Amino acid sequence: MAIDNETVKQIAYLARLGVEPEKLEETQKEFNKILSWVEELGEVDTSGVEPMISPYEDSILLREDKVTEGCQSSKILSNAPAKEFGYFAVPKVVE
Repeated sequence: MAIDNETVKQIAYLARLGVEPEKLEETQKEFNKILSWVEELGEVDTSGVEPMISPYEDSILLREDKVTEGCQSSKILSNAPAKEFGYFAVPKVVE
């Protein structure tokens, strides 16, 4: 699969890339190199290879989920310069 200049322009537009007209040829060559590399990956025999969830062999150890030192909203709000209805009050930034 080869990419032409019109396709490069379309990809650049969709990816919000600024490609100058004099760089279109070079960008087209780079895109075609990437596509040929991806096509090479399709030639690799992956039969018998189990899909991986993670590149790490060990599973990720998660800590126990437990609540510690909750119900401190009054302590936290005591440091607030302004509070209203039990929440921090901030100036309006959007009109």
